[in-house]
Amino acid sequence: MEKIIDIIDSIAHEKGLPPESAKEAFKAALVQTAKRVICEECDFEVEIDEKNRRYTLYQKITVAKPDDPRLVDEPEKFISLDEAKDIDSDVEPGDELTSEVNLEDYGRNAASALYHEIEYHIQRFVEEQMFNKYKAMIGTIVNGPVTRVDSEQNTYIEIDEVRAVLPKRNRIKGESFRVGDTIKGILRYVGIDKKFGIHLEISRTMPKFLEELLRQEVPEIADGLVIIEKSARIPGERAKVALTAVSPRVDPVGATVGVRGVRINAVSHELHNENIDCIEYSPIPEIFVARSLSPAIINSVKIEGDKAVVTLPADQKSKAIGKSGINIRLASMLTGYQIELNEIASAPSKDGSKKEEKQINPDALKALFGE
Repeated sequence: MEKIIDIIDSIAHEKGLPPESAKEAFKAALVQTAKRVICEECDFEVEIDEKNRRYTLYQKITVAKPDDPRLVDEPEKFISLDEAKDIDSDVEPGDELTSEVNLEDYGRNAASALYHEIEYHIQRFVEEQMFNKYKAMIGTIVNGPVTRVDSEQNTYIEIDEVRAVLPKRNRIKGESFRVGDTIKGILRYVGIDKKFGIHLEISRTMPKFLEELLRQEVPEIADGLVIIEKSARIPGERAKVALTAVSPRVDPVGATVGVRGVRINAVSHELHNENIDCIEYSPIPEIFVARSLSPAIINSVKIEGDKAVVTLPADQKSKAIGKSGINIRLASMLTGYQIELNEIASAPSKDGSKKEEKQINPDALKALFGE
């Protein structure tokens, strides 16, 4: 088995593993094999001589006093002080002695066990390396061809050397994919299973997916000249993105939208024609809330704890609420405030009376639109 060190180096090169990782896998395989064919409870260690390309397997035995009961209970792990002194006259109880073990003495069973252990540990190192690689990619966009769509509409995608799944719940409403389609998604989760190996889950519904698509499409965002402060989505329907620029010479909304909307339209197309509203972020909550309700024109905003009381003309109410309440929901998601709408009292009627200011409570909106 002397040439096995060269074989391990070849395996490391083939699998793309660092040589040291492959050697650690080999050491672990040797120890496990020794435990299997020699003694399950014994302690073993391995030393590799890089110069001579050889390895040595040692069994560790602890020196015990002659009356120590462990000499009877665990003779494979302990040696009496009297016997140990025949080997080394300077030993004391508690010291460890090592004796060389040659697995070749244990025949084909040892060789077969070692082969399977090496295969297992190398595979574990490969999977660990892949796991760390993909874990570092969480929150970034990945893409690949569809290999299968199951009966529950979960979509399986081939990404490099592993297969990822796009669950139905992470798919934009109305989307459908077929085998051979190439799709993008945000890497949401990376797991590892002893039986099934690396498991990747991607999503097309997270706000982060929208942000990463904008980063790919808008150079000013990629270069850090425009910053995405916050985003909110109702996937496949509408989204709002709050933007700010690091320089007053840069228009964050204009740069993101692009000439004739070419940039934002490209992102919208990828998101199944999702409408995307770009607004300029403000650290002042009242201004931010007012802008988030665009295209409605707001008269005033008053912040009361986690609630924003918005006053607006009656003819702007429908714009602020949006179709099926989508605009006010997104504004609330984007700003983090519960938004309450108050209509401004209308002009005096012919009889001289004034209509009272109307309040539109968010809870009433939810009941009205079934949210």
